[in-house]
Amino acid sequence: ISNFLLWQCAYSEFYFTKVLWPDFNEEEFNEALEEFKNRDRRFGGIK
Repeated sequence: ISNFLLWQCAYSEFYFTKVLWPDFNEEEFNEALEEFKNRDRRFGGIK
């Protein structure tokens, strides 16, 4: 991500997986959605 759309991804949520793109299937996608659903998004705020 070094220097790639640095300002556009200010409040982005990243998800990293060990599964390579050709093996990324519907099950892996659903796991990513579940992980995102459980996040506490603060949009730059501090708790």
